[in-house]
Amino acid sequence: MKDWKNNIYFVLVEPREPGNVGATARAMKNMGFGNLRIVSSSFSINEEARWFARNAQDVLEAARTYPVLQEAITDMSYIAGTARRKGKRRGLILPVESGVKRLYELSCVNKIAVLFGREDRGLFNEEVDECSLIMNIPTDNSQPSLNLGQAVLLTAYELSRVERMGRETSDIGPLSSAGLPGAWSAPQAFVDHREVSSLFERMAAVLDMLQYGDRGDSDLKGRIIQNLRHFMGRAGLTEGELHMFHGICSQIEMMLGKVGRDA
Repeated sequence: MKDWKNNIYFVLVEPREPGNVGATARAMKNMGFGNLRIVSSSFSINEEARWFARNAQDVLEAARTYPVLQEAITDMSYIAGTARRKGKRRGLILPVESGVKRLYELSCVNKIAVLFGREDRGLFNEEVDECSLIMNIPTDNSQPSLNLGQAVLLTAYELSRVERMGRETSDIGPLSSAGLPGAWSAPQAFVDHREVSSLFERMAAVLDMLQYGDRGDSDLKGRIIQNLRHFMGRAGLTEGELHMFHGICSQIEMMLGKVGRDA
């Protein structure tokens, strides 16, 4: 697990304040992380960002900027989001101290993205839908919102704390459940987000062929795909599992085509 931190990527979605980006770089370096990605069509590093980075200008200057979220996470194998707001469509939400255990476990063989939303509005629902799990930092109801740099610092600290706990116990096994149902075996390498998104697009097309949602509930297909995203996202998909699902889609397409020819 020596190089696991190199597989953790902190992704800021449309940050508004350059100082918050600089503070994020400083928080990351405080805890030994160096991969920063920024989703923005207009962000550029300025003196304010450099001032807040304070001895972490190297992390700030190495940050990569992307115009849209999909481009920032396309090469990631597991995506976690951070959010204050909860809701049914947001899937599984864990306290950050539980969620990071899952991320630490997977990071030895997978590239992990941790998303942080806008200072004023957080992550939008469609961005949350891209996440395998959502982490929440418990705060007091009188002031529930955290500054962006604070949220990054707390998340980075909890990740580092899991590593320290693992060293102290010399056994990460008891932490591997991360508060989720069931238990995992040794971490496996997952396919990246690009391939998973392609699978869901194909599944949606298959559901169209099956006429899901054509009668009655027009949003049935959308909810099915959303639930599949949450379900598969929590576990991750190996290459073999990806091929299996594509094989199921191929079989359905073939049978529907046969029925169409015989009709």
